[in-house]
Amino acid sequence: MGFLDDAKETVSEAAEQAGRKIDDTVDRAKDQFDEVKADAAVKRAEAERDSVERRNAAKEAMRDE
Repeated sequence: MGFLDDAKETVSEAAEQAGRKIDDTVDRAKDQFDEVKADAAVKRAEAERDSVERRNAAKEAMRDE
């Protein structure tokens, strides 16, 4: 009976380790997604800033005429 108990314990430990690895992988994927999402938000904000600067420059040029 000891052999079966040892086998069950080993399988249980292996399943726990596999579960932890899966959780770690999911966390890494979420972190990477958040990073890409943040980069996209920065690029969008920079594009908006550039657009506002160009629009303000055009308005200023029209006022000078």
